[in-house]
Amino acid sequence: MGARAGLTGGCQCGAVRYRLEGEPTGASVCYCRMCQKASGGPFMAFAGVRLAELVFTRGAPKTFVSSSAAERGFCAACGTPLTYRLFDRDRISFTIGSLDDPGALAPAIQYGVESKPPWVESIFGLPERDIAIYIAANVGSRQHPDHDD
Repeated sequence: MGARAGLTGGCQCGAVRYRLEGEPTGASVCYCRMCQKASGGPFMAFAGVRLAELVFTRGAPKTFVSSSAAERGFCAACGTPLTYRLFDRDRISFTIGSLDDPGALAPAIQYGVESKPPWVESIFGLPERDIAIYIAANVGSRQHPDHDD
């Protein structure tokens, strides 16, 4: 599926929702230590639009100035990482995982590979288990649905 304007997304609890008014570009993953710490994972996946093309339709992210050059936006209620913005650019990146359809954008480049954990390549050969049925039957998720009604 190709990138397109009109994609929507938001945080896990639904307090912050957004819509893309422009065509996203620059889909990537980043393994730098700041992205690892911001996500709690081995990498973050981003794509970007012009600053005016990311429209918050519910709430707004809180920001953390993670370096002298950039800030990161996140939901203050649930902690979901949502954005990354370099101060000297008219662009903002959003986390691909926060899209309602994260499969809509495929990363085309990897950054920060000097910090890539050596085990990352091997995880794709691990045994797989689908947990959606287990979660639905046993956990009772409080996650906001991947859409707005």
